[in-house]
Amino acid sequence: MIAALFCIAGAIAAYFIGRKSLAFGILVVIAIGYAYGIVRANLVSTFSHFIFDAAVVGLYASQFLGTRTKQLTPGNSTLNTWTYILMGWPVVMLFMPFQPLLVSFVGLRGNMFLLPAIFLGSRLRKEDLRILAFGFAVLNLVALGFGVAEYFRGIEPFYPPGPLTETIYNSQDSGGGNRIPAVFVNAHAYAGVMMFTVPLLFGAWAIATGGRWRKMLLIFGIAAAFVGVLMAATRLGMIMAATLIVIASVSGKLGPFKRLVWGAAIVAVVWSAMHNERWQRYKELDSQTVEDRIAGSVNRSFLEVLEEYPLGNGLGGGGTSIPYFLASEVNRPIVVESEYCRILLEQGIVGLMLWIGFVFWFVSNRAGFVKDDWLIGRRMAWYLCLLSFVIAFLGIGMLTSIPQSFLFLMCIGWTSVNPVRVPAQAQNAIRQPGAMPVSMSARAY
Repeated sequence: MIAALFCIAGAIAAYFIGRKSLAFGILVVIAIGYAYGIVRANLVSTFSHFIFDAAVVGLYASQFLGTRTKQLTPGNSTLNTWTYILMGWPVVMLFMPFQPLLVSFVGLRGNMFLLPAIFLGSRLRKEDLRILAFGFAVLNLVALGFGVAEYFRGIEPFYPPGPLTETIYNSQDSGGGNRIPAVFVNAHAYAGVMMFTVPLLFGAWAIATGGRWRKMLLIFGIAAAFVGVLMAATRLGMIMAATLIVIASVSGKLGPFKRLVWGAAIVAVVWSAMHNERWQRYKELDSQTVEDRIAGSVNRSFLEVLEEYPLGNGLGGGGTSIPYFLASEVNRPIVVESEYCRILLEQGIVGLMLWIGFVFWFVSNRAGFVKDDWLIGRRMAWYLCLLSFVIAFLGIGMLTSIPQSFLFLMCIGWTSVNPVRVPAQAQNAIRQPGAMPVSMSARAY
């Protein structure tokens, strides 16, 4: 009953707040996504699996029902078309007689439910990005607080042992302790979410002016993200972190003082990693480990699936996370370790080819490199999305990780469209006392 009330409250909050502001509506959904893992672990109920989903539905309703549907990615028909196609094919697969209907519905969630976040990302304007950046900074610091408590006290007080937390207890860092999930479903989700907040945090910090507390909040949020990756002790998270550090360091947009602060922050994080045994799992990133993972995840499994299931095994039958109360209903359950193999297994060769086509379109689209104030953050987000597409060869969860997948798809939408340029007259009007706030004026674009 409590979990059902959480679902209703989350949907209502996301709907009404989303009607007022897209950025604050997204923050409501992301905040619920942050808390989803620890709440679900402590509130074992069927409805607890759908708390995040309910909030997402509320946000969708606030943006896509009524007059707001006219704002759907204006002037970006190619992105719209690709998104509709990627959403439409899983709906077709829903009616294929491979899996029971309930299993297929759960599989539909793992194949298309979060894809409208691409539309939301394409709507983001400068003021929305600032709001999201400050919100992410606060959420990252809260998550870090839980992570520190788990680091010193252990994860038992926060994640009771059970079927929902089995992965957490089986995941160990290089020092023999548990990898830290903070408030997320597992350590991988913690590290992934932290990295997808960095582009907005760094972009906002790079152009931040005014109060010192705002700059401090942003840099603390960035530091909390990188420390979170170290505590999560995931190799893929460390690869993402290294990529973002390189992109940010070679950017020419930072002034001398900010470069000094950024360098000091990176040195502090690296020094901490080198002097803490539990944070040194990056040492396992040798070439042999990567080769073995690719051989097992890509070559052998992919070819076997392509030969045995060219039309797929049905939605939910190839790796999408199925709730424990439906696991026994899956026909021919198959476990794979590649997202593209999972797409092939659930959507067939047609679905896989559609996704490959979309990835090629995304890579060839240069909207993410259009120069404006947010170029640094948008470029970091673009490379992070590209890296996620590459990492998908080695693991699953690209479309199902909460709330990482939502952030990932939102960044795809943000970096796939040209930034809206506010006319000079409008900017002058915004600066005048009593003028309409930027967040309201952006709705006209």
